[in-house]
Amino acid sequence: MKNERAFTLIEMLVVLMVISVLLLILVPNLTQNQSTANDKSCEATIRLVQSQVYAYQIDEGALPNDMNDMLPYLHLSSDVQLDNDGKLQCPNGDYLEIDEDGIISVVNNEDN
Repeated sequence: MKNERAFTLIEMLVVLMVISVLLLILVPNLTQNQSTANDKSCEATIRLVQSQVYAYQIDEGALPNDMNDMLPYLHLSSDVQLDNDGKLQCPNGDYLEIDEDGIISVVNNEDN
């Protein structure tokens, strides 16, 4: 039995400690990167929708009343979608609204 090589309890604990330290470093960075990516995606969506509001105004001669009017002009990706109330929701959970001047504004999900 002396010739057999196995991991000791100390070696296993050291490996577990190294893995847990790496996870403590990586997990906050990954969640922060996801949040930043969602915010950037929402900013890009705002620019896209704002340009489509202008296209709608040129075609229809008036500003859209809400996002439902904009549906033919919006080619939504899978991470941006209309909810049941006809509000456009970004990946970060915020909603986009069109005001009476045709300006897109962000409404935080806590405000709904």
